[in-house]
Amino acid sequence: MQRRTFIKNSTIAAAGLMYQPSMAFREDPLLGQGNKRYRLDTKWSHADVARNPVNDCHEMVQDSKGRIILLTNETKNNVLIYDKTGKLLTTWGSEYPGAHGLTLFNENGTEVLFICDNNRHQVIKTTLEGRVLLVLDYPKETGEYTKAEEYVPTETAITANGDIYVADGYGKDFIIRYDSKGRYISHFGGRGNEPKHLLNAHGVCVDNRDPLRTCLVVTSRQQNAFKRYTFEGVYIDTIPLPGAWVCRPVIKGDYLYAAVLQSNSNLWKQSGFITILDKNFKVVSNLGGSEPTYVDHKLDEMYQTIKYFDYPHDVCVDDEENLYVAQWNSGKVYPYKLSPVI
Repeated sequence: MQRRTFIKNSTIAAAGLMYQPSMAFREDPLLGQGNKRYRLDTKWSHADVARNPVNDCHEMVQDSKGRIILLTNETKNNVLIYDKTGKLLTTWGSEYPGAHGLTLFNENGTEVLFICDNNRHQVIKTTLEGRVLLVLDYPKETGEYTKAEEYVPTETAITANGDIYVADGYGKDFIIRYDSKGRYISHFGGRGNEPKHLLNAHGVCVDNRDPLRTCLVVTSRQQNAFKRYTFEGVYIDTIPLPGAWVCRPVIKGDYLYAAVLQSNSNLWKQSGFITILDKNFKVVSNLGGSEPTYVDHKLDEMYQTIKYFDYPHDVCVDDEENLYVAQWNSGKVYPYKLSPVI
């Protein structure tokens, strides 16, 4: 065990030598392992920075028309809508200074967006054109909050019946459940020392991959883990992701994709990467990160190996399995695109 720890620590230290400008941004680098390898394009976006700037690029989704929708907290244009080639089609929004979470939901044939705004302490439901349909204020009905400032929502997930789950990822780490009309139902999670508790509940999604075991997957970012719950909020289990400050889980097909904001071994030094898990929650590839290694069914600590990403914050997977990566606090860069290599 001591030898394994020494080798792992030595490898992490060696990885630090790779944070060199000369190593960064090679032309069309190939990232990842196994059958989940991708070609990186850092110049995907054709937006004009003078006319359509971004600040933090927080999250992205794809609508039924194939368009890629980006949310940024730059109030000159909170929402940027692209085609898959990176051509900017349209923009809207100037009222979301804390724009953070972006979820797309098909509501009886009509697609809608749910925006979490950190500064406004609200969740706002809109049309794809930006018309406001519903506003959820801070959840005083829970009895856990005395003022709006205690509530800082980061993500939503919507079930088939329209129930809304809000992750208070920068507030008190509760998951708050509402019905489709925005009426409070219940809450769970929060901070504490039991497995059911959360620390930095940054993301939440619905996992329908096993029809017999549908559930919620919730990020507990500072614990380097995802946690699973029933729709009633009953804790199921924890998926440990050693070393990885994971952001929201994104499920496409059989796989779960997540941006890793940073590596535990190199905190607050632009040490992010992208991780991909299979339907059994086994890590199969790390883009810009260490090859996933399991010893006695336990995952070794993961870390950035080469600096193609700074602080990746979200992954969008399109209908052709391309990935788009939005980054936080990374020099106001537009999203990158990664194309799968067969």
